[in-house]
Amino acid sequence: MNIALIAHDGKKKLMQNFCIAYRGILSKNTLYATGTTGRLIEEVTNLNIHKYLAGHLGGEQQICAQIEHNQIDLVIFLRDPNSKSHEPDINNAVKLCDIHNIPLATNLASAELLIKSLDRGDLDWREMYK
Repeated sequence: MNIALIAHDGKKKLMQNFCIAYRGILSKNTLYATGTTGRLIEEVTNLNIHKYLAGHLGGEQQICAQIEHNQIDLVIFLRDPNSKSHEPDINNAVKLCDIHNIPLATNLASAELLIKSLDRGDLDWREMYK
């Protein structure tokens, strides 16, 4: 599965901790992330992550392009409700995930549910959907 990882500045540490906790599951998949988030995750997990530009420089749009082409199976976008204006806008990613029927987590609770579902095989339908 192709998993996109995005986190607003206030949630980057949480994303690192999430990826440490679920490293075993994540390591079995192909990971994509915005630049800074990807680098920070790699530093603490040694996971191999395809990094795009930083979110505010267009990385979020690069991931959205992959979503539009049905090349992402799961998106974890840990959003900060108090995000700054320079941070990626989640609305485009949410809209595209809705259009293309791609599971999306925007907080730790939903991210944990989706990652555990992935591990159980509950998201295998994505392979047929492609």
